[in-house]
Amino acid sequence: MTEAEKGDYMWKVAIIDDEPIIVEGLSRSFPWEKWGCRVTATAENGEEGTELIRREKPDLLFSDICMPGLNGLNMIAGVKSEYPDMEIAILTGYRDFEYAREAIRLGVTRFLLKPSKMDEIQEAVQVMVGNLERKGIWPERQEPEHTPAAGEAADRKEQAESMEASGKGAEERDAGSFVVNNAISYIEENYQNKLKLEEVADHVFVSQWHLSKLLNRYRGQSFSDILNHVRIEKAKELLKDPGLRVGDVAELVGFLDMAHFSRVFKKVAGVTANEYRNTLS
Repeated sequence: MTEAEKGDYMWKVAIIDDEPIIVEGLSRSFPWEKWGCRVTATAENGEEGTELIRREKPDLLFSDICMPGLNGLNMIAGVKSEYPDMEIAILTGYRDFEYAREAIRLGVTRFLLKPSKMDEIQEAVQVMVGNLERKGIWPERQEPEHTPAAGEAADRKEQAESMEASGKGAEERDAGSFVVNNAISYIEENYQNKLKLEEVADHVFVSQWHLSKLLNRYRGQSFSDILNHVRIEKAKELLKDPGLRVGDVAELVGFLDMAHFSRVFKKVAGVTANEYRNTLS
């Protein structure tokens, strides 16, 4: 890409922070155009931020990870597993070495402590843009009416498919594994509720489709299979209590339909709940 052509393209930047002065300062005072960037979206809380990421799919993300209602490491893992090429810089006042090391392992490019100096942010942007260019990724054209030429579109599609097939490397695997482990933990803590894939996906900051793909990739099971397995394992523990009827056990582990519980128990355990209970005596 020539310098003239680069001028028609801009990297998309998103900023998420619950301190408005930081969002405003970074958006308006930093010379983004120097690195071919422009701020396309901002958010001032974690919930808005996750919606922003999915909607805008920025190339560069600057985000606080210590905001109310937001688990920062979960968010990082979710973003990097679903959008592995997104460059992330963390802005935080949380001075914990182990936390920073885990964030970097999951794919964060820079961990910046507040208040960050301008030269630190400039260095972060330079490195993040450089990383994207080294991966052969280029920003979108500024003009909204731009439609890539057939050859350009085919090249980008081929590149995307190639990178998808390669697994995107160790960072994506770490992030994906982190997401799956958090999803399993959430299921184990909430199995007795009317749990849906959407709720678990929201908790680990990925889309339903992506979480389903990760569960199949890392566990070889669907969400329903994993949830049923957790519920039946809990049911086996409860069946040790002779004071509980089988119907009580079914309800305690999240089944409202006794017939459904019986079918699932037989499928997972290989025997009925009553037969299983008899083996305990």
